[in-house]
Parts: sequence; structure tokens; C-alpha cells
Amino acid sequence: MFYVYLLQSLADPAQRYTGFSTDLKERLKAHNAGRSTHTAKYRPWELAAYFAFKTEPRARAFEHYLKSGSGKAFANKRLW
Repeated sequence: MFYVYLLQSLADPAQRYTGFSTDLKERLKAHNAGRSTHTAKYRPWELAAYFAFKTEPRARAFEHYLKSGSGKAFANKRLW
């Protein structure tokens, strides 16, 4: 499976992150261990939502959408 996930910082709840992974548990551990330069300074993180896809192209397309202007508006209204 391919996952698109939304994280929210526990240290600064205004900080949010959208990502992609094939191993969601390990990726969350990596974020909380500081192994991602984009998320290290806002640790710890909690999983706010995730979406599973059968194919990588669909997951990547959804991640790309959530990072776009209209996708951020959708996520703010429906997912956070």
C-alpha cells in the first residue's frame, strides 16, 4: 500500500506536514526521531489522518493535490 499522511506538531499545533510513504509506522518514527530536516524542529508529531492507495501514482497525485492551494483549503476545511 501507498500512504498519504497528515501530521500535526504537538509542540506547535499550528505546524502541519503532508507526506507520502510505503511504511507509515516507520515514517512517523523517523519524523519523531528528527531524521527529516523539514520536520525535526517541530517534534513530536502526531498522525492526524492518513489515506491508503493501491497504486503509487494515485497516492502521489493526492499528495500533490493536498500540497496545492485548493488542496490545502480542502484539508483545512475537512481534514484538520
